[in-house]
Amino acid sequence: MTPDAVAPHRRYDATPETVEALIRHRLATALGGWRGSVETALPTVVFVAIWTWRRDIALAAGAALGIALVLAAVRVVQRSSLTHVLGAVLATGIAAFFAVRSGRAEAAFLPGILTNAAYLAGTLLSIATRWPAVGFLVGAGDPRAQEDPFGWRRDRGMVRVCSRLTWVLVGVYAVRLLIMVPLYLAAEVAWLGAAKIALGWPLWVASLAVMGWMLVAGHTPLEPGAGPGAVEEEADGAPEDEPA
Repeated sequence: MTPDAVAPHRRYDATPETVEALIRHRLATALGGWRGSVETALPTVVFVAIWTWRRDIALAAGAALGIALVLAAVRVVQRSSLTHVLGAVLATGIAAFFAVRSGRAEAAFLPGILTNAAYLAGTLLSIATRWPAVGFLVGAGDPRAQEDPFGWRRDRGMVRVCSRLTWVLVGVYAVRLLIMVPLYLAAEVAWLGAAKIALGWPLWVASLAVMGWMLVAGHTPLEPGAGPGAVEEEADGAPEDEPA
């Protein structure tokens, strides 16, 4: 009789051996690529370019919203995911409303500043309550997310690592606010546009690089049942696993 026939065990298909390896796998599944960043940045480029050229807030806002809608239409024609481009359309629409309503071009950047302030507060709160924001990204990459969206929280090592990674996000939002708020108060529209682009995808890539270094350097053991595609097999008459 083999050992597998005596004791209950779990089988994993290509299961990472550490929490860090699993998080790398999940983040790769959950995050978008370069196209989403272009779709987010292009309306800002158009807004700043038109405003700098014509000093017409309504024209600049309309052009930015128009290019966002064109990008969404391209996605529809190609039958590809609308997740990122719809976010860009919504953000552009809100920014255009703020700019036109106030009559100040710099007001187009106020929603983004307020959003980053909210994210900063939210990520700090998530760490304090031991529901780290990165954990939700990890959970989104779990193929069993619909059945068990918060399964990642049962692994204490996963929570610890995700908390450390969430501090990187705290740094991202803090840097954005430290740069964007003074530019907004000074009404530096061109610099606000450049900063928004530079602090978008490039800063996000840099933060992912920091996270990647942290994940490569760490070797937190993965608790049983936390890997992707786990299949539990129990022998007849064998006791069930104790809850974590």
